[in-house]
Amino acid sequence: MKIAFIIGTRPEIIKMSPLMDEVKKRGIDFILIHTGQHYDREMSQQYFDDLKLPHPDYNIGVGSTTHGKQTAVMLDGIEEILSSERPDIILVQGDTNAVMAGALAASKMHIPVGHVESGLRSYDKTMPEEINRMVADICSTLFFVPTEESAINLIFEGLNSNNIHITGNTVVDAVYRNLKIAGKYSDLDLNLDKDYITLTLHRAENTDNPQRLRDISDALLNLKETEIIFPVHPRTIKTLNKLNLYQPLVDAKHIHLMNPVGYLDFLVLLSHSKVVITDSGGIQEEAVTMNIPCVTLRYNTERPETVAVGGNILVGTDKELIIRTVRNILEDEKLYQKMSQAKNPYGDGKTSQKIVDIISRAYENNELKITPPDNIGGLEGRFIQKVEESIDVSGYVNKHPDTRIIVVFDGDKARFPHGDLQLEDKTIIVEKHSIQ
Repeated sequence: MKIAFIIGTRPEIIKMSPLMDEVKKRGIDFILIHTGQHYDREMSQQYFDDLKLPHPDYNIGVGSTTHGKQTAVMLDGIEEILSSERPDIILVQGDTNAVMAGALAASKMHIPVGHVESGLRSYDKTMPEEINRMVADICSTLFFVPTEESAINLIFEGLNSNNIHITGNTVVDAVYRNLKIAGKYSDLDLNLDKDYITLTLHRAENTDNPQRLRDISDALLNLKETEIIFPVHPRTIKTLNKLNLYQPLVDAKHIHLMNPVGYLDFLVLLSHSKVVITDSGGIQEEAVTMNIPCVTLRYNTERPETVAVGGNILVGTDKELIIRTVRNILEDEKLYQKMSQAKNPYGDGKTSQKIVDIISRAYENNELKITPPDNIGGLEGRFIQKVEESIDVSGYVNKHPDTRIIVVFDGDKARFPHGDLQLEDKTIIVEKHSIQ
């Protein structure tokens, strides 16, 4: 079996790193295709060396340009590589342009796609990431979803539950893996013994919106209770300067602006934080994994599980809400304990093992071939049924081989129909086919 990993940005390679470790450990042949969507030092050869990863076998070098041009160049380059290498499956992770291009190119060539971190939805189509992950899911064969909620998203979009696997999120594996490396090699020169807040701010909807940026800046200036460490990108500095917001942040004694730090240094910084304030998606996951209370500068999130377990609070860019929320976390010991002890919804750090097990099993059972069906059964329709007998999902399907349970309703909660889920007194939606 040969696996092709397609990556284009730092978060992808970070979350794919434990998967590559697991594949290499099992002696499975693989190649690494880097689209070059991130092309700075952070994705140079040194970056792969720092994370103890193999260098990419291919680098398409797309660079920074419009979404359309990036996607077109990636499609062309990926298709050429896949034509030559003919992997048995490609793996993509997340919601970048590289994910969409990789999934689309492979599916057109009838090469199975495994989507890691599948099923996330913000339901905000102004976000390019939302479009990317939806397109990738439509093109995928195997869906590796982090939580039951993500699985339900896919089921309600009509995707086959037999191909949806709740595995947890490789972010947990990656944090455990890379914190060990960071502890040995980080050269972060800060006093990490003091209480401090880490801030990240990069999303265009915040940095390109003058009013939002003003409100966030005003909130930061008012939060004098503890120090704030802000690794700030040059692009954000430029916008802050344009709005005359940069110098007040520089002058504030409790705010420490610094150049952007590498991934390993940032892991160390985050792991010692009292609280993190962010508009990043991935940091919401990393924070709950490291038991750091998270305040998110967004009005929606494709990581709602972090909010549901109590480790994350969405505040948008409302100045007063930001201030009040952060102060409550810092001053209310019960709230702080609740957030810092929130149960991680993304698993126990064994997601990579589960994913490789599923892929290996599918390969051994010859289930990775994409071919036209020999017999096409007609869809007779979908119906709702209240189950009265004592039976689980597997038993029901064995008893009714012409049906597929789409979703189970346990009271008013939608549940993923995994095999041992008990159905008695529950309502199910069933899809029935005629068998030819």
